[in-house]
Amino acid sequence: MITVHHLTKYFDGRAAISDISTQYRPGECSLVIGASGSGKTVLLKSIIGLLEPDEGEVLFGDVVFNKLPLKEKKATRSQIGMLFQGSALFDFATAQENVMFPLNFFSDMSRSEKLDRVNFCLRRVGLENVNDKYPSELSGGMQKRVGIARAIALNPKYLFCDEPNSGLDPQTSVMIDRLIQEITREYGITTIINTHDMNSVMEIGDKVLFIYKGRKLWEGSNKDILLSDNKELEEFIFASRMAKELKLRYGNGSPAQD
Repeated sequence: MITVHHLTKYFDGRAAISDISTQYRPGECSLVIGASGSGKTVLLKSIIGLLEPDEGEVLFGDVVFNKLPLKEKKATRSQIGMLFQGSALFDFATAQENVMFPLNFFSDMSRSEKLDRVNFCLRRVGLENVNDKYPSELSGGMQKRVGIARAIALNPKYLFCDEPNSGLDPQTSVMIDRLIQEITREYGITTIINTHDMNSVMEIGDKVLFIYKGRKLWEGSNKDILLSDNKELEEFIFASRMAKELKLRYGNGSPAQD
């Protein structure tokens, strides 16, 4: 479980996120939504320690993570998996080498044990016989799945995903959503996902946090979200749906033929 207490982060005297408190439970897909610049990525980076919060606490279990000395944070970080926007695979490394990277950095496994784990993770995301392929040889959806395999290589307790459907077609986006949800429930992972995609919210949003101008304005499940009377949330949902429809209609650069 991850608990966030009154988290605040300033840049140049302005609060990028302000007084955010929430809790994330194992086995749930928790989504953070909001417009660009609302503070979603700052919140994510503050939770995992890529940014140092100016106020508040982040607890992984009963450990106050953001107050730990740098060396003591390594044990918690070894329990964290990250799926970055755009997959963030190393272009110079094969799929196998990409998935093996966190094992090389955080584990004491032998070479054969690492290979076994890499193969298991690639099979789990539905990829076999891609070990020796480079990212440029893989489709966008396959790159995302390699990214997920890398994120779960250390059998993490916590999984963070930043815009996992960015750049993907709708069918592949649904496949990635369902894969993340399956892995979350199968292994009891605490999963936090930043997204603009309302399809993801409605498909896998066990819990949804809406951030507006750095503040938490609404929190609930995907079953509750359409019943909300929060004006800013309603406007965000409407704008997200319109953007999705326009992207589907004009995404190829010219109007679709009816």
